[in-house]
Amino acid sequence: MNHKETRDIRVLALGDDRFSKRKNLRKRLRVMAEIAVVALLLFILYDLFYSLDTYKPYNHDEVAAGDTDTGFVALSYFGVDHIGDTSTLIGQKQLYKQLQELKKQGFVTITQQDIKDYYQQGRPLPQKALYLMFEDGRRDTAIFAQPILEKLNYKASMMSYGENVESMDLKFLKPSELEELEDSTYWELGTNGYRLEYINVFDRYHNYIGEIDPLRYAMLTPYLERNYNHYLMDYIRDKNGVPKESYGHMKRRISYDYEKLKDVYTSELGKVPGTYVHMHGNTGKFANNNAVSAVNEKWIRELFPMAFNREGYCFNQRNSSIYDLTRMEPQPYWPINHLLMRIKYDINTPIDFVSGDASRQDAWNLLAGAAEIENETYTLTTLPEGEAVAEVRESSSLPDVKLSTKLMGNAFGAQQIFLRSDSNRENCLCVELINDQLVVFEKHGGARRDLYQEKIPVILGETISSVEEKKKEAEVQENLTFARYAKTKEQAEEYYGRAKKREEMPAASIADGAEPYDHVQSFHRRGDHQLDIDLKGGRLKIRLDGKEVPQPIEVTENGQGSIFLGASWQGEAWSQRNLADDVYDAVFDKFTITTNTGKDKEKVLFTTELSGWNKLLFQTGELWDKVLFWFLRNA
Repeated sequence: MNHKETRDIRVLALGDDRFSKRKNLRKRLRVMAEIAVVALLLFILYDLFYSLDTYKPYNHDEVAAGDTDTGFVALSYFGVDHIGDTSTLIGQKQLYKQLQELKKQGFVTITQQDIKDYYQQGRPLPQKALYLMFEDGRRDTAIFAQPILEKLNYKASMMSYGENVESMDLKFLKPSELEELEDSTYWELGTNGYRLEYINVFDRYHNYIGEIDPLRYAMLTPYLERNYNHYLMDYIRDKNGVPKESYGHMKRRISYDYEKLKDVYTSELGKVPGTYVHMHGNTGKFANNNAVSAVNEKWIRELFPMAFNREGYCFNQRNSSIYDLTRMEPQPYWPINHLLMRIKYDINTPIDFVSGDASRQDAWNLLAGAAEIENETYTLTTLPEGEAVAEVRESSSLPDVKLSTKLMGNAFGAQQIFLRSDSNRENCLCVELINDQLVVFEKHGGARRDLYQEKIPVILGETISSVEEKKKEAEVQENLTFARYAKTKEQAEEYYGRAKKREEMPAASIADGAEPYDHVQSFHRRGDHQLDIDLKGGRLKIRLDGKEVPQPIEVTENGQGSIFLGASWQGEAWSQRNLADDVYDAVFDKFTITTNTGKDKEKVLFTTELSGWNKLLFQTGELWDKVLFWFLRNA
């Protein structure tokens, strides 16, 4: 071996050694981080199941019967996790913020026994009585909700499905854990039924799918609307709506679920839970069909002392049956004022809205709705089926401006910016994102003139699919879904074959003259768009997510005027849950106004962005949440 080869080997060995040291260091750091996360979770679990605190109920002797039936509010959260980054699970901080505010405004939690006494004995409830539920019996819900209940001295019912209680799925609480929750005194037990399953399912293209479980439902949700039913709510029907089962078979099928529910809870917990949530309600009875309703009603009255048979509204009074209670399901994206607005107009009782940073609210003149400023975000919450409007104070002398903000309200609804506006917005220029479109209009003496309107996907250069292409996509995915969860290899191969065959079939595009895909938006779909406005003289330039609107928009030069922000509810959206949400939130993040002189650096006239120490604290908190989120998802 020559000298050069020896030197190369030494260099390689040294490189390998350095690489190994770096690799081992990364491994040690990762292991230490994972140990820290596991230790934190173990501590939370220990604190959850071995807390020494106990729930202290309200003093019944201090509640006097009055002339007015104040009833009670029922809220039902689907579940809780740490961050709240899903479409169904609320974050721990957001849940605490909501319940803390209800506590501050005098809401007192009541129990199942309180509800029974209210209906059966005529016993009065506290003026602001709250019945709190968490659905699905999720383990993460117990972990993250328990500390909040303890801190606020609130009590809740943990709902569960009998099928999940006896399953091996660790996502759901098991019998011993449910008993420990009940022993903590902060929880009671309820049930959503034995199983969560869907029947008579059609996709949005009217293709018959049939019966699906939650796993298939989750994969097919993008292709469904409201044309399906819950397992207990109807006969099982074919594609023509004709029952595929006799009355006797339907009765045995539904009765089996209640009998199974009774057996599971009785054998595992020694009793049937005291509250039942009938999935999915709002039929005016106990099913869509009278015969099916009669079977459900018989079992519900036999097994349970009370039942929630409606959803959407939160207020219950004595004029409704204890077997026809209603609950509201707050969504993870609801700002605090959305919840308060819904409750206020359901119970028709004064409620204070949350303004956030009071010192920074002085820069705004709220004219309608509710407004909160938190960190760098200004949120407007509409009145039910109405609007919210706020004026930027001292903005009346700004004819030419540049404006930027990130609009984070839901896609269905209107987030508006009014420029050069008079006090009544009868003369103004308006830029709005409404129902997934960018719209520009101006008003003169109240008369509206539209200047620009385009779908946001078109502006962003996204490919617009045709109805045929979307239908093909749905049919391929439906077959792949059934293949994935097929019971036999032969069935899986059959569905895979169908998916492949459909994939190979052509579908006409818009370029071929096919109809564009343009279905009604769900009001749950989130929005997130950066909007930049450049207004100077009679010319308006707009950038959306970095994309310029093709041509400058010619506007009328009507002199100076104020800047207003607006939110407007739109009434044509659909939802697969919570059918009666009539409130909308416009969310303006980092809202900034500058001069428009043409200089490289314009003067900031107004901004919701933080600065200095407050900015550093906010960014540090955001970074910590991102790091924790990463470990929770990847550890």
